[in-house]
Amino acid sequence: MKICFLRGPGAEQSVVDRAVGAARAHNAETIVAERDGSSDEIDKAGLIVTLGGDGTFLAGARLAAPHEIPILGVNLGRLGFLTEVEESELERGLELFFEGSYRVEERNMLEVTLQSGARVRGRSIGLNEVVVEHSGEARILRLEIDVGGQAVGVIDADGAIVATASGSTAYALASGGPILEPTLRDLVLVPMNPFALTVRPIVFAPGQDITIKVVRGPAEMRVDGGRRGRAVATGDALRCGSHERSLKVVRFSAPESFYVRLADKLGWGRPLVPKK
Repeated sequence: MKICFLRGPGAEQSVVDRAVGAARAHNAETIVAERDGSSDEIDKAGLIVTLGGDGTFLAGARLAAPHEIPILGVNLGRLGFLTEVEESELERGLELFFEGSYRVEERNMLEVTLQSGARVRGRSIGLNEVVVEHSGEARILRLEIDVGGQAVGVIDADGAIVATASGSTAYALASGGPILEPTLRDLVLVPMNPFALTVRPIVFAPGQDITIKVVRGPAEMRVDGGRRGRAVATGDALRCGSHERSLKVVRFSAPESFYVRLADKLGWGRPLVPKK
């Protein structure tokens, strides 16, 4: 088996050396790729291991899903909500993988198509969300929302987020959206600072495509918090749906551990004042 280690910007060489050594101890071939570098050989891997935080995991997800390669996240960052093991558990995690003592959790991936009329300007995929927001101008956007050919409405807001269940605990949550169990295939639309207080988040059933047309712009779109946004002109539309392939995440913990993670990482359900 060939394992690709995707190295985040903060990953120390000593950690990379430990990871490579642990894989080679099981007679695996190894590739080390930089998170923001070339990905020419990654499609030949049987496993992608991300060494970094959630940002590195998101980058790995975009590489892994189209090729149906399982992904294992090792947390070297601060939060590590998406990753499965901490740095101290790196060798043990790889050992469990080679033993076959793991389960595969499938996560819905988002596919976003940017269109100018009938012309497709680009496609992107992401695990968490796409954000369309005003591009540096003070005035709010006017966005026309359509779901499966059915007009939902026109909203005035700073922008809007379309998130997967995985992304429901990221930017969408910070913007007032609901938490979805991560294996659901629903998509959630979260308006950002809408002018009308009655405009609230909506959860859409699996298989629905959400189209956001910029009626008054200009705007900018980002997928999974990318450093570089893409310009969205007035009249352009973003078609957001599920990617044809799911992300296969290597898990050692039980499915219900998601709720433990919510409490430990995000403090959900924890009292503001500790019990005496």
